Amino acid sequence: MADMSTTYMGLKLRNPLIVGSSGMTESVESVRKAADAGAGAVVLKSLFEEQIHNESGYAIDTNEQLYYYAQAEDYIRSYTRGNDLKQYLDLISGSKSAVDVPVIASINCVSSSEWTEFASQIQRAGADGLELNMFVLPSDPRKDGRQNEEVYLDVLAKVTREVSIPVAAKISYYFSGLANMVGKISATGIRGLVMFNRFFSPDIDIETFEVKSSHVFSTPEELAISLRWAAMLSSRIPCDIAASTGIHDGEALIKQLLAGAKAGQVASVLYRKGYDAIASMLRDLDAYMGRHNFSSLDEVIGKLSIDKADNPAAYERVQFMKYFSGIS
Repeated sequence: MADMSTTYMGLKLRNPLIVGSSGMTESVESVRKAADAGAGAVVLKSLFEEQIHNESGYAIDTNEQLYYYAQAEDYIRSYTRGNDLKQYLDLISGSKSAVDVPVIASINCVSSSEWTEFASQIQRAGADGLELNMFVLPSDPRKDGRQNEEVYLDVLAKVTREVSIPVAAKISYYFSGLANMVGKISATGIRGLVMFNRFFSPDIDIETFEVKSSHVFSTPEELAISLRWAAMLSSRIPCDIAASTGIHDGEALIKQLLAGAKAGQVASVLYRKGYDAIASMLRDLDAYMGRHNFSSLDEVIGKLSIDKADNPAAYERVQFMKYFSGIS
């Protein structure tokens, strides 16, 4: 068997497959199942910022931001309002006792509120790392791009100063200058960058006149977005990249590694196929490394990044003209 170990956020992983923050990591038992199936690390179900606000005594009657995240509806179904910070800290400590792979906590952030003390408590509970799932919907016409970007930079700077465990930022691609913004984010002191998070996709029931959810899970076709940016940025920023969204089989994981990602996060495929999908994807990776005589994952990661690919311009192409011109 080839050496599939890697490092992500400075953490040693036995393989590059991470179970992402979702209902598949909401309990100690589910974390144990993920680890037993072979996962290299787990990211715990997100602690939502509005929950932190409630714990701190904030009165939240409405929450429009809730609907921007695909995780939110699942979260509300699974957790009651009484599931406070202490229960999340218990999840961290219980998971750490149950498994021997890195356990990464997750906070879902929508503002620059003063909640860094909670990050310290998460560290004290034993989390190996902290992932900040961040998105500020640029829907306020009174705010320009710079103001929205400052929210990200402010939160990340505060948290990285507050804790010593490695911090990762899970972001979207909704920036006017994504490469520039990623450079700014990576300079805040984070050790990992997760590309990209998924959001609540609204739909409309035309009979009941209700806004409902749509497309909760990712599809394999969504791989291309994170693949492009992993290839373009992995060798140009100081932190590690974990690819997310669209990884549904071993081939997709291999593609992300070749592009330059240090790891791949999976969730939707586990909802559909169960934890057995983890072992299947790892077998595919091992077989691939054997076919190409790769003795370690270091030989795979970044082999086709923009700086090493024979045709780097392919990552920057945005029009189909050349492709369709050759079809008769």
